[in-house]
Formats: sequence, structure tokens, C-alpha cells
Amino acid sequence: MADSGMRDPCLEKHFKGHKNGVTSVAFSPTMKQLVSSSLDSSVMIWHFSDKMRAYRYLGHGDAVLHVCFSPNGNLIASASRDKTVRLWVPSVDGASKILRNHTATVRSVDFSGDGTFICTASDDKSVKIWSVEQQKFVKNFHEHSNWVRIARFSHDINFVASGGDDKTVRLFDLRSKKCVQTLKETGSVCDLQFTPEDVSLATGCNDCSVKIWDLRIRRRLLHFEDHTNSVNSISIHNSGKYIISAADDNTLKIYDLIEGHQYYTLYGHKNGATACIFSPNGNYFASGGGDSQVLVWKTNFDVDDVEVPASQMHGLTAYSFPPPDSEETLPEQEHDAPARASTPVGDTEHGDGAAAPIPAAQNEGWLEMLQNWDSLENSVSRTLGNVVDQLQIVTQTMSLMERRLAMYEDKMKQLFNKSNKIDSLERELMTLNTSPRIAEVLGQMNALEQRMNTLEERLQGSTLS
Repeated sequence: MADSGMRDPCLEKHFKGHKNGVTSVAFSPTMKQLVSSSLDSSVMIWHFSDKMRAYRYLGHGDAVLHVCFSPNGNLIASASRDKTVRLWVPSVDGASKILRNHTATVRSVDFSGDGTFICTASDDKSVKIWSVEQQKFVKNFHEHSNWVRIARFSHDINFVASGGDDKTVRLFDLRSKKCVQTLKETGSVCDLQFTPEDVSLATGCNDCSVKIWDLRIRRRLLHFEDHTNSVNSISIHNSGKYIISAADDNTLKIYDLIEGHQYYTLYGHKNGATACIFSPNGNYFASGGGDSQVLVWKTNFDVDDVEVPASQMHGLTAYSFPPPDSEETLPEQEHDAPARASTPVGDTEHGDGAAAPIPAAQNEGWLEMLQNWDSLENSVSRTLGNVVDQLQIVTQTMSLMERRLAMYEDKMKQLFNKSNKIDSLERELMTLNTSPRIAEVLGQMNALEQRMNTLEERLQGSTLS
């Protein structure tokens, strides 16, 4: 429930026009339009001005699973089950260009912050980077072992994060063109998004969970399990304070990332809430559902127009709200947060119950010490993370060597058994060669040969006479 000084989100717009479930929604940068995609194979543009009718774009040969605006609003990209990506001009005509290279369903599409590239995720287990100007792909990533459901650029355009049915999140560095980090999830990753400062990543999975991961130390900071069915979509508020999720349990949930708890639960869709997104200015959010409806809500958040740095947010959540005691799939550093006094310890006067003022130089010294402590703490966390990673590698290597040694021992036993059998056969053969029975048989054969020779001589004599 919200604080008493807060107003609840309220429904502002209600759009109907799709003939099947809505799969994705996105605001235009100018906040004049909203685009949606649907299982009915169409892309629709909705105008916030009541005087303008919606545009319906038909061109895909199968369900459209994802859609987004370019940063300048001049293009719309859509991903479809027909294995193609289309770039549309958001006008009455709706002219489009087709991008083909995937060999299976394309599940997501995202523009880079400067609008020069798009990234796509597909059931062909690949993530592709495309040039918007050249309208062709320029880079393939084939690290996933199953369908890839989502891929998004970081805000600084240095990284692409992807997630899918292999229950992993992979971070690709576009400068080195390599996968530099892998997070192991507990379910298929249906959606993900970078936080405003790109130091953390949010995920929504089909195991009903929403999580926040710190990419610097590979640590899970927050873990929400309030949904009762698969989480289909997530979106982070531009202040970094809130995240919204849409799930198959027909609800939209808003979480406070500073306090680390659920803030609101909203009902408005049937047959599942399939899509959600905050507007660029953070004053609205939109949702789509399996009931073919698109809803626009006013947030009414009291953020005081001040953005909270992600580093501050994650510093708070990492220590104030540790993750549950479930089995972690990544190395985590177990350490307690340093105790920090709200005021420096020193000589104080207790007259009137007030503390003596602290000299500015002393205050600056304490601030510098705390900053150094933070730096040391981060350095130690990274070092411990590297040590744990190396220990895991050593453990895996030793386990492999043990298995190989056991295999060699089995082979040696087999060779030893065969050698014993050969020795036994040789002994039996020697026994047979020295047997009296064989000698007797040999003697009889010699006698028989002599008699045959004698008979032959007699036969020859009788013939001559």
C-alpha cells in the first residue's frame, strides 16, 4: 500500500482495436503516440489526441511479438514469428523495410541509444546486431543453448544483455565482441532491462520472480516473488526508484527499489497482463493484455523530480534487504555491511540534549574516510568474487581429473584380467603338450605309418613279380 501522502496510479486511457492478445507496448519519445504489437500480426499506433484515429500496420505474416520506437521517434521496429524484423515509418502510409537473417521466430527488438543499431533475440538461439542505416546485420552472438527471448542495449551502448529459455542472462561487450558475464537464473528469462546508470540489471522470469542484479560484483540485490504466474514484462522508472512488472496472473505490480518491497498491485487485464512500460518522462505507464486491450495509467509517483543514483540505490538494497536464503547460482560474497554512525564519534556537550557542532574540516575527513571505505569495500568484493571464481574452476578441474583417474583404473583392471586369462591359456597348452595320452597317440600314429610303409613295399614287390 502507498504512503498516506501518495496518490494511487489511475487509469487515463483505454485503447481497443487489436483482434488478439497484445504482446508489447512502447511510448514515442514525444509522448504523442503509443505503439503496440499483437498476436493478430498487426502493429498499431495510438494517438493521445482524441482527434486522431489509430494507425494499423499490416505486413508481417505471423504474430508480432515485440515493438519499439527509435530514440528520435522517426522509426518503429517490430519483431515477428515470421522470422523477420520490420522498420516502419510512423505515418499514415506506414511504409516499411524488411530485415531477414534469422532462421526462427524473432522475439524482441531494441534500438541503441543513438538509434544507429538494433539488437534482436530469436528462437534460433542467436542475438544479432543490425545497422539501421545499412539495414543488415553486422554481428552475431551464439552463446545461448536455447531460445533467446529478450535482448537489450545498455544506455551507454557498450553492452547488450540477453536472456532466454536456457535460464541464463548473458552480457556481451560490443567493444571486444565477447560474452563477458553470465548470470544463472532459476527460470526462463522473459524480460530484462538495465538500470539508468547501467551498473545493475533487472530480470523477469517465468518462475514468477523479479530480480535486481549488480553487474559489478555479480550479486543478486533484490528478489521479489509476489506474482503467482509467469512474469512477462518489466520496466524501470527513469528515476531508478521503481520497477513495474506484468504477469500471467492478470496483475501489474510496482516495486519500490529503495525500500525493497511491493508498492502497488493493479488489476485491469484478463487472460494475462503481457506487457508494461514506463513513459520516457516517468509520469505514465502503459500495459497490454491477453484481452487485446491497451491501457495507459498515470503514475502519481512523488519522486520530487530528483533521480536517485543507481549506486546509491543498490548500496542501500544490497545491505538493507539481502536476498532470500535460496541456493545461489553465482558466487556471492558473504560479508556484513560496515557500521556507520550518523554523526562522527567525538567530544560532545549534552546541554539541552543537542550535540556540539562538528568542525567542517573534521566532517570532510570523515566523508573522505567513508568514501575510501566504500572504495576498499568494492575492491575487496571484486577480489573475493575473483577468488571464488578461481576456486570453482580448480574444483571442476580436480573433479575432472578424478573421473579420468577412475576411468584409467578401470582400464588397468581390464588389462590385468586379460593378462591373467592369457597366462592361464598358456599353462593349459603346456599341460596338453606334455600329456601321456598325447605321447601314446603319437606312438600309435608312428606305428601305423610304419605298417603302411611295409604294406606299400609288399604291394610294389608283388606287382614286379
